[in-house]
Amino acid sequence: MEDRLQMDNGLVPQKIVSVHLQDSTLKEVKDQASNKQAQILEPKPESSLEIKPEQDGMEHVGRDDPKALGEEPKQRRGSASGSEPAGDSDRGGGPVEHYHLHLSSCHECLELENSTIESVKFASAENIPDLPYDYSSSLESVADETGPEREGRRVNVTGKAPNILLYVGSDSQEALGRFQEVQSVLADCVDIDSYILYHLLEESALKDPWTDNCLLLVIATRESIPKVLYQKVMAYLSQGGKVLGLSSSFTFGGLQVTSKGVLRKTVQNLVFSKADQSEVKLSVLSSGCRYQEGPGERLSPGGLQGHLENEDKDRMIVHVPFGTHGGEAVLCQVHLELPPSSDIVQTPEDFNLLKSSNFRRYEVLREILTTLGLSCDMKQVPALTPLYLLSAVEEIRDPLMQWLRKHVDSEGEIKSSQLSLKFVSSYMSEVEITPSHIPVVTDMEAFASENFNLEIYRQNLQTKQLGKVILFAEVTATTMRLLDGLMFQMPQEMGLIAIAARQTQGKGRGRNAWLSPTGCALSTLLISIPLRSQLGQRIPFVQHLMSVAVVEAVRSIPEYQDINLRVKWPNDIYYSDLMKIGGVLVNSTLMGETFYILIGCGFNVTNSNPTICINDLIAEYNKQHKAALKPLRADYLIARVLTVLEKLIDAFQDQGPNGVLPLYYRYWVHSGQQVRLGGPEGPKASIVGLDDSGFLQVHREGSEVVTVHPDGNSFDMLRNLILPRRQQ
Repeated sequence: MEDRLQMDNGLVPQKIVSVHLQDSTLKEVKDQASNKQAQILEPKPESSLEIKPEQDGMEHVGRDDPKALGEEPKQRRGSASGSEPAGDSDRGGGPVEHYHLHLSSCHECLELENSTIESVKFASAENIPDLPYDYSSSLESVADETGPEREGRRVNVTGKAPNILLYVGSDSQEALGRFQEVQSVLADCVDIDSYILYHLLEESALKDPWTDNCLLLVIATRESIPKVLYQKVMAYLSQGGKVLGLSSSFTFGGLQVTSKGVLRKTVQNLVFSKADQSEVKLSVLSSGCRYQEGPGERLSPGGLQGHLENEDKDRMIVHVPFGTHGGEAVLCQVHLELPPSSDIVQTPEDFNLLKSSNFRRYEVLREILTTLGLSCDMKQVPALTPLYLLSAVEEIRDPLMQWLRKHVDSEGEIKSSQLSLKFVSSYMSEVEITPSHIPVVTDMEAFASENFNLEIYRQNLQTKQLGKVILFAEVTATTMRLLDGLMFQMPQEMGLIAIAARQTQGKGRGRNAWLSPTGCALSTLLISIPLRSQLGQRIPFVQHLMSVAVVEAVRSIPEYQDINLRVKWPNDIYYSDLMKIGGVLVNSTLMGETFYILIGCGFNVTNSNPTICINDLIAEYNKQHKAALKPLRADYLIARVLTVLEKLIDAFQDQGPNGVLPLYYRYWVHSGQQVRLGGPEGPKASIVGLDDSGFLQVHREGSEVVTVHPDGNSFDMLRNLILPRRQQ
């Protein structure tokens, strides 16, 4: 600072940051300064610091103006304005007095301010990472900490937010791609409302005081780290810092990274030991390197370890504590940061292995991040949103509204045992929404959603009846419940369907839950089937028709016929025979001579993680075949599924099972598959096909073909748990 501000030990000041202190806190700081901090700082007489109350909020210094640091004014997290912490006037029971630190005279202070802005390079917004303030932690707690306990912790005296800094090497387009990959996977693991992910550029890493504001440093580059940066990282670790190395050359403490070319870009089996000593086994993409101890070195590793399941048991993940203040690093030589769709994954076989382990990859990442002090708790459940009543064709709108006016009660509601729908022309945000009481907005002009484009849906819905009237919600508990009060009252020709962008209580078979993040195609369709019809006599076929409709909706698109989407008996949609991509749940009620059937369906369209989605299959197909198929949308596919389903129902009603089984067998995964009857030790049998009621037929060697059905308790109903149907 132009030699005006002197600091001990040759330290170089980089920027001055103002803080607001309560009166009680300031007194405690002053008391400590007299007996402890004075011994450390020992300021020179000519640059002595003077503490003086200032009622104008330090206006003459100008540090409350973010432009003084070259920063754009912005709303800070936990702040009621751009510069004041929210609720300061309440803490401590009274108004807060603002104090400031300044040099020997205001005139000199102003001169220093001007020269600093002009001459200190760090005061440019281009060179200072925008690390926002976090006022959630009080400085009183810092002032209160004394003794060894305080010295053993990193204290964030600047009041900065918990920042995760991502260093990916020299500033290049390739590095930007790495940053986006690492940022994406970490954002899926931690709550981004609690942590802020920043790209730590190389210039900033070398020159800026990032260690003051860093909760976790992630190093994800194979490039050698500059010596100056390496020293800063080690100093950060010595202060209790946390480091995560992702396929990086960074090591310390006698640990060496050695190349093993035979492993490079190959999929290997990894055994990962968690902190509680339990193990996770998964397929991983190797970087081609491993960790070894240097000659004569003996490490004291932490609780996390990972080695390949090979003869050498190559060490791929090491947990290394550092120093006496709690510093530690977890270093990895497997590509936990890369998705299975990464360009360096070369073969379909490798893609399949990595996708099958994708959920466990996230499990390992969350275990590492938790060990390094981050919270990986499930993100907060989103708030429920109102429903919108939409029509897919204009001519049905007036009859729908007329029917509605006749059936709502005096309060504009339609009630059932589980649900009350209150029909309103517009939604008022103060109205509470619960799973059992939901407002339904009838004004279509007010509807807009990023997740459901009504025009795309209309253009691709080619049905006589199904899906004409839509109840849409951005977030709902479960679409299965939304039609409860309408299914026996609304005319069937109106074709009612409930669609949601996200569910908070999605249901699967039995007690299974269905994860329903944004990117799933989620719907519940109402159909009615006469009891004395071909399908009415074989209701179990309904789930088969819906499953095959999803597959056919994709594979009947021109050029998409080879996307490996398939049907698994009785109600699953699969990628090949490897991974579940969706499912069907059917609830039926017989009233008189009619089955009223709710068909719940959910399948992954754009949500790659934590498992797999249809657009993953399209991207992999494009990579393997040098094709350019476009990704698909949920609204587009829901409309196509309803179009195919209506045709399948008509074919079944005309011809019975033979009208649909050829298409079903074309897509199912079970041809020649073997199962065991009665349990893991039961006799083997080969799957033959479906019987006239939709149950499986199997052939035992030396015996006749018999019909079997699930025991109703298995998560995977084809895994050794097929029971023969009992003879009456």
